[in-house]
Amino acid sequence: MENYSLFFVGMVACLISIASATPGIATFYTKYVPSACFGNQYQGKMIAAAGDALWDNGTVCGKMFTVTCTGPRNPIPHPCTGKSITVKIVDHCPRCPSTIYLSQEAFTLIANPVAGIINVDYKQYA
Repeated sequence: MENYSLFFVGMVACLISIASATPGIATFYTKYVPSACFGNQYQGKMIAAAGDALWDNGTVCGKMFTVTCTGPRNPIPHPCTGKSITVKIVDHCPRCPSTIYLSQEAFTLIANPVAGIINVDYKQYA
């Protein structure tokens, strides 16, 4: 009985975790410095820029987000690799249509870069 209870608790935790992700759109960019959050300070390659919907007047600067590809937004079939990534928000992309702009290196880990734009689930990393 104890094993079933532990299994049930684990399943509920997984469902809550999945349910708390927010759907969005991602693409990638390649010029990382300067950035709106950190100026000319290089922040590595596992980074992202926030679109207006996520930016919130810069309150997301330096926050970490987990991003998972969920499917295509164009005719490129099966762009997702099945992996998730964690990126740091370092920049803002004002008036851009996507939710999150991943570094090319981060995008390539979760999707075929030929796709160019993908559907994603994202959530702030605790």
